[in-house]
Amino acid sequence: MIRINIKTSTKEEIKDITRLIEEAAEKESISDGIIFIHCPHTTCALGINENADYTVKKDILMSYEDIVKNNLPYKHLEGNSTAHIKTLMTGVSLNIFVEKGQIILGTWQGIYLCEFDGPRNREVWIKAIKSK
Repeated sequence: MIRINIKTSTKEEIKDITRLIEEAAEKESISDGIIFIHCPHTTCALGINENADYTVKKDILMSYEDIVKNNLPYKHLEGNSTAHIKTLMTGVSLNIFVEKGQIILGTWQGIYLCEFDGPRNREVWIKAIKSK
């Protein structure tokens, strides 16, 4: 298993980690198979979305703010209930095909770490399974 450390810099951000995942696939010397990616945090998630227009990330964060209201009477004592909810909505694991040594994404897709309770030092775990 490969562990990648990622530093986030703001309370909420969507950070492109596509290149880091590509490098992990290269390290694993996998020609064909699947890469499993997992984020072991409860206030940080993973996602795949458009990476051609940076404003999409801003729109996603704005929409989460509209859906998950900050002013509700949350009971969680740490004050980060909205981050937990957004992580549950987004998800913490991804599976990506690898063919001919390359991760396979759609034309406009990128892989993102979605920080909802930063800034923090985060970790992403990667495991490659080779096809026979």
